[in-house]
Amino acid sequence: MFKARAFARPHPESLIISGLLTILVALGQIATGTYLPSLPSLVVDLQATPAQVNLTLTVFLAAFAVSQLIYGPLSDRFGRRRVLLGGLCVYLAASVACAFAPDIESLIAARFAQAVGACSGPIIGRAIVRDVYGRERAAKVLSYLGVAFAVSPAIMPIIGGYLQVWFGWRAVFLFLSVVAGSVLFAVAFILDETNRNPDRRALDIAGIGRNYRMLLGSAEYLGYAFAVAFVFAGLMAYIATSPFLFIDTFGLRPDQYGLLAAFNVTGFLAGNLTSGRFTMRVGVERMVLLGVSLSLAGGLTMVATALLGGVGVLAVIFPMILFLTGMGLVFPNAMAGALGPFPRAAGAASALLGFFQMTAAAASSVVAGLLAHTTQLPMALSITAVSAAAFLAFITLSWPHRNVKAEDREPRRDARPR
Repeated sequence: MFKARAFARPHPESLIISGLLTILVALGQIATGTYLPSLPSLVVDLQATPAQVNLTLTVFLAAFAVSQLIYGPLSDRFGRRRVLLGGLCVYLAASVACAFAPDIESLIAARFAQAVGACSGPIIGRAIVRDVYGRERAAKVLSYLGVAFAVSPAIMPIIGGYLQVWFGWRAVFLFLSVVAGSVLFAVAFILDETNRNPDRRALDIAGIGRNYRMLLGSAEYLGYAFAVAFVFAGLMAYIATSPFLFIDTFGLRPDQYGLLAAFNVTGFLAGNLTSGRFTMRVGVERMVLLGVSLSLAGGLTMVATALLGGVGVLAVIFPMILFLTGMGLVFPNAMAGALGPFPRAAGAASALLGFFQMTAAAASSVVAGLLAHTTQLPMALSITAVSAAAFLAFITLSWPHRNVKAEDREPRRDARPR
């Protein structure tokens, strides 16, 4: 099964592999962004409450968070490709189950399974980038992957909005099934193994514990990881709240709401383009500092606008563009900074970072589900709070290590002979 060796696979640094890695890293966002315009209709069609419908997002994020802790060590032990193929099979089966869910409880369960499969993409995709490019080059590559990755939040809600208007929410999950099957086929036939030195102790309980203790003991790693987690939590506060705010309160149609994503993505795209151009020159640390500062400025601008009486689409969109510009700077640089010192434990480092990211996102979506949707102020306060947390975590934990040489960085158990 999946042994297509009749032809040479593309080089890991080739354009076609870069495109595949971009889709893998975006799998979770694709699975979430496409169905966002359908959230209000799920309330009606499945006779559910808004809180129950929000659980389809919260459960997805929680399952995504926990599953990453498994995929990281598995890919360190058995290699990236085999583990990724297994995860994509789960993703495909769960997407089909979502499309045919008869009630909200079944949809919640299927979304849980969908997250378990989908999270194999970003975790193993980031580890592959680290395998191939190293620390500083990884930041640049992740930035350019992020340029394409930035397109998914713009395109997916638009596709989902039109599918919802034309065919209903089940068509959205059928579309995701097609995406899952296509990615599974591509991985099986063109992706080669990049983990050339599997860690035979990666699945030992003691070994897993050592890897995670090493990571948790690195202030530099935690600062980068928390910066990613809290900024992403701000995005989740927007995602969980905005469909109800724009569709129910501001009166937009699902397809119009989807089109708004194109405005938001300009910020994320600008941040990634800036990162790709200047990271090698300015440095990972300074790019992250600029990013968390811009995200905090976006949140504060949204709060100020709401307090001054600015209620409406533009009062939300323009501050979000500023917030997402910062996020576009934070993501590739903080991820590269976190994974850089741990080449032999890149899977575990990616998994723990993703666990923090999705746990913060799940908590943020739960809080957002409890907020009022009559104005943007509750959402703006949430975004500002987590952006401030990202800024403080980075400036206190990672920033003091900015002048440490690569060979002298935090604990490097992975560098010891085995």
